[in-house]
Amino acid sequence: MFRLKGKTALITGASSGIGEAIAIRFAQEGADVAINYHSGKDRAEDVRKRAEEAGKTVRADLKAITVGANVAEESQVKSMFATVLENFGRLDILINNSGVQKGVPSHEIEMADFDRILGINLRGAFLCAREALRHFLSRPGGGCIVSNSSVHEIIPKPEYLPYSISKGGMENMTKTLALEYADRGIRVNAVGPGAIITPINNAWINDPKARAGVESHIPMGRSGTSEEMAAVFAFLASDDASYITGQTLFACGGLTLYPEFRIDWSSGGK
Repeated sequence: MFRLKGKTALITGASSGIGEAIAIRFAQEGADVAINYHSGKDRAEDVRKRAEEAGKTVRADLKAITVGANVAEESQVKSMFATVLENFGRLDILINNSGVQKGVPSHEIEMADFDRILGINLRGAFLCAREALRHFLSRPGGGCIVSNSSVHEIIPKPEYLPYSISKGGMENMTKTLALEYADRGIRVNAVGPGAIITPINNAWINDPKARAGVESHIPMGRSGTSEEMAAVFAFLASDDASYITGQTLFACGGLTLYPEFRIDWSSGGK
């Protein structure tokens, strides 16, 4: 615990779900946190208050702020970073967490939806990474970027093509940036969650039959929690992961282990 004491972190899309849990966990670890939101300012303010309360036991002077921005818009991203630096003086950790998805057969995808999903999930992650890199390079000490990817950066997801494309692109962005800046004290990694209990998955979380169907495919037999994901982000953002860069750490209950092979069907069975 307290692995992030004295650090400053910006978490995008932090007004709910995994981002909310990351903001609170980082404060518990001693970091000042900037909580980005696009909509739901009141919800973001509630997260800010709870993060400050959680962090005060570590640092009496711990600070949390909210900052609104649509990460797909360059001008808003630049303004967000200016606000964070004005309040904290520096940034040590960027968490690219903002993400959206929409289920529709690929032949029916409207380009407006395609562009919106890629804009938030991939363009937004790059815009934030670029601004973070510029700041990291402007002063000594390097920095850390951790992006919220998905098991679907490597597992196809039919009817969610833009989402899958965005996560596949995030994998390559993570590796490319990690390689490009590895010798300048900058680490770039990602977390690949599986089926997690967050608002983005309400369609099956609140339906017992649908949830049972989802969890039947998970080797560990259950969904993950936002708090479990936040713990993985805290590890990758800390010095405990100081020799790790360019990696996606899958936190998925075994979904990336080809769970259908738990049954011996491929060799004729028994």
